Amino acid sequence: MKISGGFLRDSPFATTRIALVGLCLTLALSASVLAACSSGAEVATPVTPSPTPAASPKPEPPTTLLSGRRGKDGQVLAVKFDNTVNSHPHAGLIAADVVYLEEVEYGLTRFMGIFSSKYPKVVGPVRSARESDLEILEQYGKVAFAFSGVNPKILPAIAGAPLYPLSNDAGASGYSRNPDRTAPWDLFANPDELLKGASKAVDAKDVGFTFDDATPDGGKKVKEFTAFWPSAQARFVWSQKEGRWLLWMDGDAAMTTEGPQLGGTTVIIQRVDVYASDLVDTNGAATPTTDTVGKGDAWMLRDGQVWPINWSRPSAKDGTTWTYKGEKIPLDPGQVWILLLDQDRKPQIR
Repeated sequence: MKISGGFLRDSPFATTRIALVGLCLTLALSASVLAACSSGAEVATPVTPSPTPAASPKPEPPTTLLSGRRGKDGQVLAVKFDNTVNSHPHAGLIAADVVYLEEVEYGLTRFMGIFSSKYPKVVGPVRSARESDLEILEQYGKVAFAFSGVNPKILPAIAGAPLYPLSNDAGASGYSRNPDRTAPWDLFANPDELLKGASKAVDAKDVGFTFDDATPDGGKKVKEFTAFWPSAQARFVWSQKEGRWLLWMDGDAAMTTEGPQLGGTTVIIQRVDVYASDLVDTNGAATPTTDTVGKGDAWMLRDGQVWPINWSRPSAKDGTTWTYKGEKIPLDPGQVWILLLDQDRKPQIR
């Protein structure tokens, strides 16, 4: 038997001694913790870091009602533009939200630009109004309407129409002559100055357009199309690079004073009734009337594709609804062109 430290190593007393030592160590540690608490010393506890709050997404800028562009809707200004070879290049038309192409005397055509989200520094050449313009514009509300010249028999209709006429002949401000052009294609105007004469002109409102960047289903790929009038033709060619349809008018590229070629991201060929009215011009040519109230067929072109669609406008005060297979069809955000083509004429689409 071995003896160590006064105890027998293999005796029961050795085991008891080891247990007593462990108990004493445990009590000592507990006493240290209690002493630290009673003395005011802090005991470290695990800290869970607070999660970093996710950044709020920036709100998308608003889109405009008449073209779906990013921006703000302003007062509506309609301007009549000449559209013969002597009027090219056009000024300011590329900034319009909507462009109408309508038939006039001798089978020629005129442009009417609708401005709301952008006002260029100058527009023109400005030309005369037609009775059909009044029906087209009524859906937009009481807008400002800039023109130069009109058949005297239409003056009472213009005076009674829900719009603010800004006629150069009546002395409206904002017009000037361009010495580099020959009359009557030399008349231009400043939109900001024009609107000073129609301070109560309405802001843009919903006239039936819906917009979406996504291409709708059901389209057929096409490269170009041409619309024909008795003495004019408008050919649009899809530009993948620019993402819009570029215009050739009567065989020539329709250029602008700003540089780019005219054209739209969405082009609608609207089949309507066009017929001779009781009015004639100074040379005895009948003035066409274009009916844009009613319903009918149309073609919508966007994203290099075409859709056969329908249009409906119950009254002059109502906007125009554009549908494909019974559902509203979205336009591509950007400048909208509407070609008013007699229903007896058919465009060439290929």
